[in-house]
Formats: sequence, C-alpha cells, structure tokens
Amino acid sequence: MEWTGARYADRPTVEVTTWVAAPPGRVWALVSDVTLMPEMSEELQSARWAEGAAGPAVGARFVGRNRHEQFGEWETTSTVVACDPERVFAWAVGDPAEPSAVWRFGLEPRGGGTGLSQWMRMGPGRSGLSFAIDAMPEKEQKIVFVRLREFERGMTATLEHIRQRAEA
Repeated sequence: MEWTGARYADRPTVEVTTWVAAPPGRVWALVSDVTLMPEMSEELQSARWAEGAAGPAVGARFVGRNRHEQFGEWETTSTVVACDPERVFAWAVGDPAEPSAVWRFGLEPRGGGTGLSQWMRMGPGRSGLSFAIDAMPEKEQKIVFVRLREFERGMTATLEHIRQRAEA
C-alpha cells in the first residue's frame, strides 16, 4: 500500500495494485459496472445508476448505499469524472467540484494480462469521517490513518474479487 498525508485537509490518498491474468477488456467490464461492485466490496451494499444513466460515461451519476460497523449506513451520489474504456474509470463522491472522496480504477495491459490499481483520495469536501474529526480533533491523524488502513484492506479484497472473477 502507498498512502500519503496524515490530516484530512492534506487530502490523503491510498492505492493498491495487482496483476490479473485476463485482458483489459474483461477487467474493464467488471470495474466499470457499478452494479456489480457490491458483490466485491464489504462496505458497499448496493449501487445503481441514477438520473437516466445506464452505464459508465463522464457525467453519469450513480447512488451507492454503504454500511460500516462504526459509521452506520449512508447513501451517496457519485459522478463519473473519468471514463476511458479499458484504461481509467473514476468517480467523485458528492459534489464533483468539492467531493468527499475520489475513487479510481486504473488498467494497463501488462505481461499478457492487466495491471489493475484502485486509488482513492479523501476530501476536500466533508465526509462522515469529518464528524469524527470534529468530535476528537486531537485524534485527527489517528482517525485518518485508521480509515486509510480500512480502505487499503477493503481495496485489496475488492481487487482480489475482481481478479478471481476476471480469471474465471
């Protein structure tokens, strides 16, 4: 795992990578279908395209419902901010101009398969984590670090699910 920043305002990031023994087209079909993601994520419970969107395209919006042991359940609307088939699929959570997070899958043809990465950046907009930081500002760095580690574990598991499915 790589991660940077220790405070929320620093917009810390985390990225995990893997190699998939399948062509980019097969991997793309999995990472760009948000309706499949709940099957490969512990936190994401459901996802559906919204406002007439039927698939990945810049500007398309989707609604995700999440659940976390400490944060409870919540729903977010995300906007696709990058969609380059078989290369990049990214979305901003909340207001695209001031997102609470940006998530991205990157695909690269490599070694007869696909190098796959998942990256995320916290902020700059407020998120559920902001409330925990507001309540315990002296623990901000620990709160951010713990959440980044949770994201790392979740992203590692998601990439493994994608890899297994693409290679099946």
